Amino acid sequence: MHDHRQAFSAHLNGYAQAHPDEGEVAARFGEFLRSAPTVFERTHAVGHFTGSAWLVSADGARVLLTHHRKLGRWLQLGGHADGDPDLAGVALREAEEESGLTQLAVEPLPFDLDCHWIPERAGEPGHWHYDVRYVVRAGGSEAFAVSEESLALAWKPVAEIAADAAADESLRRMAKKWLGRLG
Repeated sequence: MHDHRQAFSAHLNGYAQAHPDEGEVAARFGEFLRSAPTVFERTHAVGHFTGSAWLVSADGARVLLTHHRKLGRWLQLGGHADGDPDLAGVALREAEEESGLTQLAVEPLPFDLDCHWIPERAGEPGHWHYDVRYVVRAGGSEAFAVSEESLALAWKPVAEIAADAAADESLRRMAKKWLGRLG
């Protein structure tokens, strides 16, 4: 448990060095990590860590998105850590559960960091999601199965997301990062 926290802290420092323009965000995530032992728990009322998957096709040209039932928007797959400080593992598990895909592989280092406010709903107070996104690669079949958490799933061209002014801001940021990596 403690080892995962230390590794995650080191990963945040590495992320800040690799993305100097996002150093402030990485620092905020680091401060939150050190703020309490319960930051990976949903019960941590002010906010908690979540793990998400930038789930790319084997050729790297497309990403699998979900039409989120509660938010009504196309977003990356992901979910609550529920006490698990291995956020890369959380991202992989959520990608598998939400897509039905097998033969997925997760990169161990964070690909993107995004802190966003979750408004109050159904007796749950508003809180922050400290979302850590990881690259997950599809290695086998791309035939997904829609879970009860999604209205729909779709493989979307990354270049299309990067150019879509109406797309979620953090999705566009990830699409541009990914295109930059592809060179």
